[in-house]
Parts: sequence; structure tokens; C-alpha cells
Amino acid sequence: MSLDGKMAARLYGDLLIRCITNTIYQDIPQDPWSGGTYAEALRTEGRDWPSRAHSMIGVKRLENLRTLTEAALADEIPGDFIETGVWRGGACILMRGLLAAHGVSDRKVIVADSFQGLPPSDDVRFPADAGDTHHKFQQLAIPLESVQGHFAAYGLLDDQVEFLKGWFSDTLPTLADRHFALIRLDGDMYQSTIEALDNLYDRLSPGGFIIIDDYGAVPACRAAVEDFRGARNITEPMEQVDWTGVWWRKPC
Repeated sequence: MSLDGKMAARLYGDLLIRCITNTIYQDIPQDPWSGGTYAEALRTEGRDWPSRAHSMIGVKRLENLRTLTEAALADEIPGDFIETGVWRGGACILMRGLLAAHGVSDRKVIVADSFQGLPPSDDVRFPADAGDTHHKFQQLAIPLESVQGHFAAYGLLDDQVEFLKGWFSDTLPTLADRHFALIRLDGDMYQSTIEALDNLYDRLSPGGFIIIDDYGAVPACRAAVEDFRGARNITEPMEQVDWTGVWWRKPC
């Protein structure tokens, strides 16, 4: 890519992140803790639930996603890109936009979600989720058609985007023949996290990246990650993104 091409890709990525987080029009948050007032610091750190923005993970985690997506492309790590737990689709929109910006036409972005919010906790199989209340928040239940509409608004709804609708226990096993350059997990709960790790980690190409969104925010998610890493003897250090996000790179 020429210098001008690299600059154009950089500027496009910057603009996508500003649009996805809506730091441009600064929509008010809908959560009960932000006081109904936009705060740049909260949006940057992904600590509010925007009323209109297409992602709640904040600027820092989106910038990290861009960095790792572009690293996977630059290093020619084989495979597609996937997020499990997408809300309004913003992180996946960013990945699809980056593929377009770099002229990549032979990879897909897989958008995996129930599109009806989170499940009630299964306290018998996953006791770490006991008392979890995420399923009570209707703000987290974004229909598939709405997410597809968000992709279309950016001009990024095409055959390089694959929607995988349903509970992870049902849908993720269908990806057993796929390979991934980057996996991003944003399922909040122990169950959602461990099911994604169990089904996807072996499909992550050597040198590929795995990002965990809720590691710092949700103790059950952290427990799932630590249990999985311990069971697999994974010793690669986890890098901190912000107050909650972490990532590591699968060894080559």
C-alpha cells in the first residue's frame, strides 16, 4: 500500500471509530449510573451504555481491535474474524471496514449473537454465573435486523459479513471447519465465555489474536478465562487494553 493509501486507511479507521462510538454527536447514555449526561472519559473507556452509538466498548478497545486486526493482516495470519456477543455490531463493523480499507476481499467477519440478549444463568452447570442479571436488561437485546441495518448504514453489509444467530452452545460448534486470525469475546458471563473458548480457540491460527472484553469487569468472565488457560496450560502473557479488556497472541 502506498503512503497515501496508508494515510487514507488510517483516516478511515479513525472516522469509523468516532462514528461507531458517536463521539461526534455525543449521544447521552442510557445506563442508570451515568446521570444521563455524555462524558468523554466514560465513552473513551467504554464505561457507559450509549443510547445511539453502535458500540459500548469505548474508544480504547476499538483502537486495540484496529491495531490487532491490522497486525493480523500485515502478518498474513490465516483465517476470518469473529466476535461473539456483538450488541449493535460496532466492533464487527470496524473489522469489516478495515478489511475494505486494506483491499481484503477473501476474508469474512462473523457476527455471532443470540440477537435476543443474554440467557438466564445455568447455576448447576456454571455456578460462577449464579445471580447473574444480564438477561434482565432489554437494552442488550438488539434484533438481527437492526444490526444488519447498522452495517448497511456504513455501506458494509455484503457477502463478507456472516451472521450467526442463536445461543453459542448451538451455533459455535458449526464453525469446527473454520480458521480465524482474530477472535473477540464479549459474552459477559462464564457460560458465554467458556463456550466460545472451547469452540473457537483451537480454530485460532498460530500467531492469531484473542481479545476478551469483560475480563476486568465481570468476575465470572475472568474465572472462565483463567480456568480455560489453566486447563490448556496457556502461559502467554495477557496484555491490558483498558480497565477491563485484555488480549494475548497464540504462539506460532
